[in-house]
This record gives sequence, structure tokens and C-alpha cells, in this order.
Amino acid sequence: MTTREIIPLTEATVRFCGDSGDGMQITGSQFTSTTGLAGNDLMTFPDFPAEIRAPAGTLAGVSGFQIHFSSQEIFTPGDRVDVLVAMNPAALKANLADLRPGGVILYNEDSFDERNWQKVGYTIHPMEDTNIQSNYKIIPVPITKLTRMALADSGLTQNVIDRCKNFFALGLAYWMYDRDPAGTIQWLEAKFKKKPELVEANKKALQAGIHYAETTELFHDRWQIAPAKLEKGVYRNISGNGAIALAMVAASEKSGLPALLASYPITPASDILHQVSQYKNFNIKTFQAEDEIGAMGAALGAAYGGCLGFTTTSGPGMALKVEAINLAVMTELPVVIFDIQRAGPSTGLPTKTEQADLFHVLFGRPGESPLPVLAPSRPADAFQTALEAVQIALTFMTPVIVLSDAYIANGSEPWRLPAMEDIATIESGRIAPGAEPNGYKVYARNPETLARQWAVPGLVGFEHRIGGIEKHELTGNVNYDPINHERMVHTRAAKVAGIARVIPELEVYGEEKGKLLVLGWGSTFGAIRAAVNQLRASGHSVSHAHLRHLNPFPANLGRILESFETVLVPELNLGQLAFVLQGKFLKKIDSLSKVQGRPFLVTEIETAIRERLS
Repeated sequence: MTTREIIPLTEATVRFCGDSGDGMQITGSQFTSTTGLAGNDLMTFPDFPAEIRAPAGTLAGVSGFQIHFSSQEIFTPGDRVDVLVAMNPAALKANLADLRPGGVILYNEDSFDERNWQKVGYTIHPMEDTNIQSNYKIIPVPITKLTRMALADSGLTQNVIDRCKNFFALGLAYWMYDRDPAGTIQWLEAKFKKKPELVEANKKALQAGIHYAETTELFHDRWQIAPAKLEKGVYRNISGNGAIALAMVAASEKSGLPALLASYPITPASDILHQVSQYKNFNIKTFQAEDEIGAMGAALGAAYGGCLGFTTTSGPGMALKVEAINLAVMTELPVVIFDIQRAGPSTGLPTKTEQADLFHVLFGRPGESPLPVLAPSRPADAFQTALEAVQIALTFMTPVIVLSDAYIANGSEPWRLPAMEDIATIESGRIAPGAEPNGYKVYARNPETLARQWAVPGLVGFEHRIGGIEKHELTGNVNYDPINHERMVHTRAAKVAGIARVIPELEVYGEEKGKLLVLGWGSTFGAIRAAVNQLRASGHSVSHAHLRHLNPFPANLGRILESFETVLVPELNLGQLAFVLQGKFLKKIDSLSKVQGRPFLVTEIETAIRERLS
């Protein structure tokens, strides 16, 4: 056995890829958990096909999981991959373009037979390609064969044994980056506690991978990344969907109100319903509706009854919810709708990311029906954004839309757990039982917020009618008077516009005036901030601002836009925010668009900034 030096690194990016049945998401998740326990800052990017099981060995069936980890603060899952673990030729072909020159290809040579590499269009064995040989470090490992050898006496069938090969590959990666497998072993013992034979099989495969890397001369390099200097506290790895689910529970606790999440399953929002359903010990219930219309109606009904009403969906579901959302606007009831955007239109690319629902949530309802729209910037930020959406809904008695997307929903990062006492109390404004009516009128309004009072059914003296037909501005009775209708339309619009008085002003990272501002929203945050940081470090004057509030905009946004010669807006759509900004502020906005179902790379934004600075 040769002792090999451990080389210190600041950061690394690893991608595991294979067939959708190869367990790459589990492999990546375990590498992520182990890396988090090691104290590194990290961000992940799972990428998988829409089909439950595409044909084996095809490009359509490739599933991948990327993790970027560092001893310093990071903002993205990484641009270029340092180590590509490819379980078959399709995985190699689908992901090779993202591997940096000089990077490592660690591949399962058992699956690289002629039939498999011809299936995806290779005319020769990929590893005989001189371009691949000259540009990358190649490590062939017979992963399937070695897994079978390690588990030959397990008594398991060959199909079950072969499903353990992802843990052999994980063992190889653990050795390469000096990771401790103890956390994964504990996870296996908990996951398969009722099937001890599977615990032992996966443990043996994991340890066999580690031992193989240790004893073979194929593995020359071993790297170590020191822990990051994070703020002290208890951390967990959190996805955007997981953060939203926890925020719903926290909102119920901090407002003292029961909550209902009513949803219809749809990718990539379904995880929220799955996770919240596990929190039955809290004052939140879940309801899987028969369709998107029923889900929105149930959430609205919960708000009518005095509860927090939540619903989750994606673009196609938003289209179906429109009529009931309009009813929420007219009745002025607090309900929060989470739109986890995906690539469209129609079914589109349901497991890929996009930011193309902005026009829809701003304008895609009949009549004058404005409502607040917020967007988280990264997975951990989804928790606070969701809490703020709840407070706005309750304070202003209005439905609120939160625009997340698949990149935030499925990606993850370390999140410092807040103490419950550090989370602000959410004021509900709901009329308590026993309150005196004092001439209650259903649409009488708070002079500061223009919100009507929230009287739930069953309160004596607070009886009222609400519905989709226009109501009298005070009594709530059905009213067809044109002047009354115009007043109500203006009142509802003014109420939403008035939210700008209570939301924080937009902060600028860097100089507050100058040549170029990069303005983003939602999941573009990480790539923008990383690009801006790199350019500022090299002496360029460029600033960054990021919008959480998309309607209404922060009160100082117009002044900020006028403070810069050029405003660049990168979006995963064809320039929707740029279009809105130009119409509202009459300033030319420079749009940078990408609609490939994938997030921006840091280099793409850096290149766009350099072009404009030059």
C-alpha cells in the first residue's frame, strides 16, 4: 500500500451521474450530508429526468447530482465540475461538457461496453477518444464487478446487489475527498432498520469502495477541504421546498392560528405537501385535493374560516387556480400561493428550472386584480420569504404569491436554525370571539393599511356576506353602482400599492451609483453575486441589487435605477422583469436571457458584465 499525500484545496465541485435507477440522488445527498458534517459551506444542484424511468442507458434517462463545497462562502452549485462520476456512457456524454479541462472522469468501466456507447452515438469507446485522453484524467473502475465480489456471500440476488453499486462509487468519492463515512453508515442503519441485510450490503459496498481507492494505484490524488468559518449555531442542510414547509409550520406557531395546506401534486412543488404532512403534531393540516381548482378553493375556504390558507403548485396549476385566486382578491382573504416555477409552457420540461411565470402572476387574471408577489433568492431564503408573505397576507388581508423555482426547490445549502423566540410574532388581526361589533361593516377599512377586518363565521354581530360579485364599499351587500365599483377597484389597488411603505428598501451591494448595476430576482442571486464579487476583486466597478418584492416594488427602486448608467437584468425567461421595469420607470433596461431549463453559470453573467463595462 502506498501512502499518498492529502492535497489541501479551497473548493471543489463533484457531479454524480447515471441512469435514473442508479441511485445518483441518494449518492449525492449522502455526499452532501457528510460534507455538511465536515463543516464546509456547500450548495447542491440535483438534475433528473421527468419520466419515472426513461429507457436504460439513454440520454433521456440520465440523472445527476452536483455539489459545490468550500472552506469559504459560496453562492452557487458550481460552474465547472472537478470530478465527474459517470456510471454509464449516456451519463458521460450528457455531462462531459461541464467538466473542466484537467478534471477527473471516474467511470464504471463495466457499463462501457460497445452496445451501451453505441446507443448514445459514440462511434468508438469514449476513453479511446484522443480529445478525452488529452484533456482529462481518466480513472476506470469496474464498479459493478467489484460490488458483486464484495457482496458475493450476502445471500442477496444479483439485482439487489447491483443496486448497491452507487455506495461503492460513493466510497471512492469519500476516499478522494477524505470524507468520514460514519454519518452515511448511521443513515443506512436508520433507513433500512427493518432490513438488516440491506444495511450490511450497502455498508460493505461503501467500505469496499473506500478500501479499493486506498489500495489501488489508479487513485493518485486525494484532496482535503477545511471547514468554513460559519456563524456559530446549529445547522441543517435545507432545500427550498423544505424551507417553505418549515415556514408554514412556524407561521402557524407564531401567529397562533391553525393552518391548512391544500394542494394537488405537481412537479416540482409536491415535496412541500409531502413534508408538511409529516408535521401532524403541530397545528397544521394537509389536504390532497382532487385537482388544482379544488386545492385553491380549499385554501381559500380555510382563510374564510379564520385559518392560514396555503396552496402549492407550478405553472400549469397556476393557470387552473386563476378563478379562485381572483375570488380571493375580491373577497380580500389572506391566502398564500406558492408557485414553484418550472420550464414551460404546458408540460414543458417539468423537472427543469425557469423564471417564466412572472407575467402570469402579475397580470394573468381577469379584471383589475393586483396582489403582492415575493420571490426567495436561494434555498435558505425561502423560509424568511414565506414568513414575510404570511405577514403581508394577514396585515393587508390579501392573497399573496411566492415565486420560487425548481433550482431553489431542489437545491440545498446549510441553514442556521433560528430559535423560535428569534422569529418575529405574526400579527393576525383576526377578530377574537367575544369582541363587540360596534357597528361592524365588512368592508370598513384600517386607515393605514386599507385592510378590512377579518371576522370569521359564527361571531355574533359580525355577520356578513362576501363573494365574487362586487360589493358595497362598506356593507358588503351586492352592488352594481358604477361609481362604487370604481372606488372598490381603486381601493384594492391602493391597498396592494401601500405595501411598499412597510417592506424594506432595496439594498445595493457595492457602489450606490455608477456605470453598471446588475439587478436580479429569485434564483439568479448566487450566479450574479459570485460574478460581481469576482469582477470587483479584479478592480471593476459593478454593483448588485436583488429584488425579493416584485409587486409592489421597494419604494427606492426608481431612484436606484436612475443612479446607474446601465442596468443589466439576468433572467431565466425572455426578459419579463426587464419589460415591467421599462414600462414602469421609463428607463432602458438591458436584458440577459436564458431559457435552457438550467440556471445561469457565473461565467455567463461575468462575460455579459465585461461586455457592458468595455
